[in-house]
Amino acid sequence: MYEDRTLVCRDCGKEFVFTAGEQEFYARNDFKNDPVRCPECRRARKNAARGTQQRELFDAVCASCGKPTKVPFQPRNDKPIYCSECFAARRGR
Repeated sequence: MYEDRTLVCRDCGKEFVFTAGEQEFYARNDFKNDPVRCPECRRARKNAARGTQQRELFDAVCASCGKPTKVPFQPRNDKPIYCSECFAARRGR
């Protein structure tokens, strides 16, 4: 019944696909208008409305288990970095 359609974002001008599944969701929830922003611009607009920003994540290696991880701060060489599992285990001491 629904077919994927290509739309143009109002904010950035990029094309994005309004999928058949999304169209079905819109119809089921009685949304009258098609989206006018691409998913990235919608997410950025929602975060701006909430007063939140997308955090930049930095690659690091866990000092305990050696597993690659991401952290929301610039790692320095003078302090160890832990993955979430090792950090939680250390906090539980």
